[in-house]
Amino acid sequence: MGTAVGDDPSRDAFSLAAAALARGEGDDLCSPMRSAVAMPGAVVSTLGSPMGSQTVCASTTLGARIDEIQIDLGEGPSWEALRSRRPVSVADLQRGVNGARWPGAWAALRELELGALYAFPLFVGTVGIGSVALYSPVARELSRADVAGLSTLASLVSGTLLRRALRELGGVDAEAADGRYSRREVHQATGMVAAENGIGVDDALLLLRGHAYAAGRPVRDVASDVVARRLDPRL
Repeated sequence: MGTAVGDDPSRDAFSLAAAALARGEGDDLCSPMRSAVAMPGAVVSTLGSPMGSQTVCASTTLGARIDEIQIDLGEGPSWEALRSRRPVSVADLQRGVNGARWPGAWAALRELELGALYAFPLFVGTVGIGSVALYSPVARELSRADVAGLSTLASLVSGTLLRRALRELGGVDAEAADGRYSRREVHQATGMVAAENGIGVDDALLLLRGHAYAAGRPVRDVASDVVARRLDPRL
């Protein structure tokens, strides 16, 4: 039986983690996630398109190995979390019954003598990015409040990774060079995306850019489709 952790999670721990992730300083996205619920380790990875499969950060060499197994095999709790867009909880890896869902990864992860493994999806709108996995050498249970809090933190990690990818491609301000009328259409589409999704304009613009990035299209073309209602603004 796993030991319950965080039945009454400290709001301060999640607030501090959220503040650290919101600042977006440095490359360590793992520590805030791990510290929010006092888990021994965390690993952040991008999976599949559009960013490719790679480890972004890992708290320990064990975390890097957990990620390597899943990336090599193309299966595991991190892939399942991304594909289902829902957290995957394995409170007791050695005694659980999840093996049928990812048999190869299950067998390999159990050889690492892991006790617990939790995976949270990373995505922005329809753009799948990757996952965050938290792990423990002993069986541990996270409360519903912990899982909800970590899901919120994962959304901050998602935004950070997408912004980095756009910045590396020089795509953050790409629409600014497309002319006056293109910019106006991008602004209009951003407003529509914000209204339909109930989010702020900054997040709406990130959503618009992320959709364009994943589709390999210019932002102005995606914006034109949104304005013309050829593309659902609930990206």
